[in-house]
Amino acid sequence: MWMGNEATEMRDIHFQAGRLPDRAVIGVEGPDSAHFLHNLLTADIEGLAPGEARHAALLNPQGKILFDMLVQRTGEGFLIDCAASRAPALLQRLGMYRLRAKVTLSRRDDLAVGVSPDAIPGGFPDPRTPLIGWRIIGSPPEGTAEGYAAARIALGLPDSDADLGSAEIFPHEANLDQLGGVSFSKGCYVGQEVVSRMQHRGLARNRILPVRLDGAAPPKGTDIRAGEKQVGTLLSSAGDMALALIRLDRLAEATAPLVAEGITLTVMKPGWVRYDVPGAA
Repeated sequence: MWMGNEATEMRDIHFQAGRLPDRAVIGVEGPDSAHFLHNLLTADIEGLAPGEARHAALLNPQGKILFDMLVQRTGEGFLIDCAASRAPALLQRLGMYRLRAKVTLSRRDDLAVGVSPDAIPGGFPDPRTPLIGWRIIGSPPEGTAEGYAAARIALGLPDSDADLGSAEIFPHEANLDQLGGVSFSKGCYVGQEVVSRMQHRGLARNRILPVRLDGAAPPKGTDIRAGEKQVGTLLSSAGDMALALIRLDRLAEATAPLVAEGITLTVMKPGWVRYDVPGAA
């Protein structure tokens, strides 16, 4: 196994408080709202207290992520923080599952999503990791959250549009099992059998992880190779950092430097990761 020469400690994370214009808000209200979402999403929704939030996903029957989101409980129901580009499709999919449930679904264009590196009134700590600060669904700080994409990439947090797509990635590959996005003790939800099988049989060979590059990042989708063997695929990038979908067993077997279009890279291990990442500190 080849190990990089540079230290793999995570650098300090900095970004500016502000809005995330690529996020949208969906409201879910009604007496059946908690039960409705609990039976659909990967996370324990019924266990949320008012004001608390949880990372979650809605899967297809094959167990792949259709939509990832943050879900906050309010006094009236729930607010879903999701990718703006996927909000209409998510609303439609939720409507398909509503049936006779006493639930009202709505696009909340009166609300916005914002982030801050520090505690913010009306907000909540990001449920994925406190290293990425606080989030707010409502009236966030003015301006755009400059530097946020770079911060999330350095911390290994995939983006709905830039990294996950739709029906492409399993929850384990996106680290939802590490980031509080999957409950393994709740009842059934869409795709639950596949997720449970991957968990109990240890079948998660691919993981999204941050990588540090020694030059400009090649385009998304570029192969990462160790000699002739493909080890992973590049995803979103910012500066000399990027996310990559890494095949861990091939990483362990690598005897040559990892290279993407001539650019050498080192796989990093964020502090929240609880599994072994060969060659990373």
